[in-house]
Amino acid sequence: MERTVDECFFHIQNGANIKQGIVDGGFPITRIETISNDRFNRDKMGFAGITDISKYESYVLEDGDLLMSHINSVQYLGRTVLYEKQGNETIIHGMNLLRLKARRDIITPAYARYVFYSQPFRTQIARITKKSVNQASFAVTDLKKIKIDVPTISEQMKVVDLLDRIKEIIDNRNSELSQFDNLIKARFVEMFGDVIHNDKSWDIYTFSDITESRLGKMLDSKKQTGQSPFPYLANANVQWFRFDINNLNTMDFSEDDREEFALEDGDLMVCEGGEIGRCAVWHNQIQPCYFQKAIHRVRCNRDVILSDYLSWWFKYNCDHQGFADIEGAKATISHLPGAKMKKLQVVVPDIEIQKQFCEFVKQVDKSKAAVLKSLEETQMLFNSLMQKSFGG
Repeated sequence: MERTVDECFFHIQNGANIKQGIVDGGFPITRIETISNDRFNRDKMGFAGITDISKYESYVLEDGDLLMSHINSVQYLGRTVLYEKQGNETIIHGMNLLRLKARRDIITPAYARYVFYSQPFRTQIARITKKSVNQASFAVTDLKKIKIDVPTISEQMKVVDLLDRIKEIIDNRNSELSQFDNLIKARFVEMFGDVIHNDKSWDIYTFSDITESRLGKMLDSKKQTGQSPFPYLANANVQWFRFDINNLNTMDFSEDDREEFALEDGDLMVCEGGEIGRCAVWHNQIQPCYFQKAIHRVRCNRDVILSDYLSWWFKYNCDHQGFADIEGAKATISHLPGAKMKKLQVVVPDIEIQKQFCEFVKQVDKSKAAVLKSLEETQMLFNSLMQKSFGG
C-alpha cells in the first residue's frame, strides 16, 4: 500500500537550537556529523555544558527515533540513521537533523530506515531539494508529501530480517578492513610521528607548492539518464582508501570536459564537503572515469610527496582534529574549499622513507584485496535486494 510520509510518522521536527562548542561537557547533542557513514556516531556529538535536562526533555532521543539530514551537501540529503538507545544514555536532538517518530502500527522504524535509502525515495528527495551556494535543503512540508510503499507489518519484518543479515556481513567485512587500516595507521605513526605537531622535525611545505589540485565539474543531477557511457565519482563514492564503484552515476561529458576532468592513475581524490579530507588514491579502477564538484583531484609532485603518504596524512589530521579550524569555517556544513586546501601546511618526510611506507601499504593492500572483493560482492547483493524490495 502506498502512503505519504506524513501518514507514517506522527512527529517530524528539527532539533533544539543550541550553540555547540562554546562550553564543553554536559549532555551530548547530535549534529550533522553524528550520522556520517550511515550510522549513529556517539563519538561525533557536540556539547554545550548542559547539565539540566529539564529545558530540553522534549528533545531527548528515544529508542527507535530516526534522524534524517535535511540541510547538507546535495548527496547527503535524506541520509537517515536509526537511533537505538544504549543503557541510560541521554542525548539531545540538535539542529539540522530531522527527528521522525513512526506510527508503529503502520511502519516499523527499521523498515523505514531502509525505505529512506531506496532509490524511489532518493529520487523524490531530489525533486524537493532546493540548492543554494554552500548547501542544499528540503522543507518538512514537502517531505511529508512524499509517497512510499508500506506493506503489512509482517512483510516489513521479513524484509528487515533479510536486509539486516546481509548488512551484518557487510559490517563484518568493513570491520576486517578497519583492522588492516589500523595496522597501517600504527606503522604511519611509528615512521612519521605526530604529523600535526611535527615531533620528528620533518620539512614543511605549503600544499600548493607540492601538488596540483582542482575541484570537479558542477553537474546537473536532472540530466542523469543512466544511459551515458561516462561514469563519474561523487562524494559518496569516495570512502577512506577505497572507492565504491558499484554505485556510480553517469553523465554526458563534452570532449573538453573529458580532457579536463579525467582521472589518472595515482590521483588522490579528496572530499570537499561532509567528512572533509576523506580520500582515496585512484588506481584506474574504471577507465575512463570523471569526477564532480564535491571532490578535489590532487596530483602530487612525486619527487617530493607520494599520494599514498598524503592520503594517510589527511587521515591522521581527520582523526586528530587537525582540520578543526577549517571545519568550523562554515556554520552549518563542513567544507574544505580549494583556496583553503592550497594553503595547508603539510609535513613532508624524506621521500625514501615515504617510499618504504608506501611499499608497506601496498603489501597490506594485497591482504585486503580478498576481503574487499567479498565486500563488493555482498554490497551488490544488498543493492539487488533493495531494488527488489523497494524498486528503482
